[in-house]
Amino acid sequence: MAAICHGPQLLIDADAVRDRKLTSFSSIKIDLMNAGAMWQDAEVVVDNGLVTSRSPKDLPAFNAKMVETIAEGAEVRLVN
Repeated sequence: MAAICHGPQLLIDADAVRDRKLTSFSSIKIDLMNAGAMWQDAEVVVDNGLVTSRSPKDLPAFNAKMVETIAEGAEVRLVN
């Protein structure tokens, strides 16, 4: 699964962030933490096939990490 910017908000409703490391746009940091996520301020964060980035400025790192994660055999589904 992959999410960038505000995309991780959808993962909150799916109860898919609890005990997961991820990043996002800073304005939803508290929402994610309240849902049990371990939020990090990083260009890209990967946790067991979940690839997240903060904003469109992180797209080069986000795209590269998605390709790497897919090549490793993990299934990646996009959320935006």
